[in-house]
Amino acid sequence: MPADPPEISIIIVSFNTRELTLKCLAHVQADSAGINAEVIVVDNASTDGSSAAIRSAYPEAAVIDAGRNLGFAGGNNVGMAHAKGEFFLLLNSDAFLHPGAIQAMTDYLRAHSTTALVGPRLLNADGTLQLSCYRFPSPARAWAENLWLPRLFPPAHFLSDYRRWPHDREMNVDWVIGACFMVRRNVYETLGGFDERFFMYAEETDWQQRMRQGGWQIGFTPAALVTHLGGASGANHVQKINAHFFDSLDFYQLKHHGIPGLIMVRLAMIVGGIPRLAGWSIFLAFSPARRAVAKAKVRLLSWLLLRQLTHWEIVT
Repeated sequence: MPADPPEISIIIVSFNTRELTLKCLAHVQADSAGINAEVIVVDNASTDGSSAAIRSAYPEAAVIDAGRNLGFAGGNNVGMAHAKGEFFLLLNSDAFLHPGAIQAMTDYLRAHSTTALVGPRLLNADGTLQLSCYRFPSPARAWAENLWLPRLFPPAHFLSDYRRWPHDREMNVDWVIGACFMVRRNVYETLGGFDERFFMYAEETDWQQRMRQGGWQIGFTPAALVTHLGGASGANHVQKINAHFFDSLDFYQLKHHGIPGLIMVRLAMIVGGIPRLAGWSIFLAFSPARRAVAKAKVRLLSWLLLRQLTHWEIVT
């Protein structure tokens, strides 16, 4: 008789993170013991021997060689197209499941029938909280944040954000970051996968925005714990990563708020960036103890302000 289809499809996109991916898979293997799960690794044309190492160490995992770097969106879309599970667990190669994380996210989705997707509580490598829940970007939100308004309101207020919330209770949120989350298969089948025009960043925000527009909720549960290192694939390409981030943010605003919305966001960031640049410039000049940090901040803000004024090559 044919085997029952898996309950969970665990999908990992890997790009030149061989050792991290192997460590990630070790945690997956431990946490999925006793669960009917399949593991799918999509390798985005790594050059560090990732595919061979994964096949050797974890022959039960399905390794799909993408042939080129499809980015986060394209790689996960390939994985989801091959997945057979009722739920898809999308997991970064530098994210490590704690015991019980898979079951906690599965239980949450089974208990909340109107929730499309649930994210876990993320921890940094030192065990401290890593913020993982955010409000949807919008022109109004950009102006509020650049005028420091969220700091004036409690975390639950609509003008606030989730940065001061300790991520210590279940809650419906706007969106969770893509380091790790579990999504229903039928949501993927109804809405489709990620918009692959987002090569890196904002693709998970856009996807969850579409889920919310479709009447679904986005959940968060602290019962699932995951350690996330962050930035492993792009650690040596900070300038390129920054460019990808703001290019994706531009496209998100254009897609959801049109050209007027994009212009309003640009103006908000310029208005908010100028006093920040002035402040960090003062630290750079007069505070030796903070000079290294101030130098990096001045460099980033100078680049960002120039970009917001001059860079209008937006993917459509």
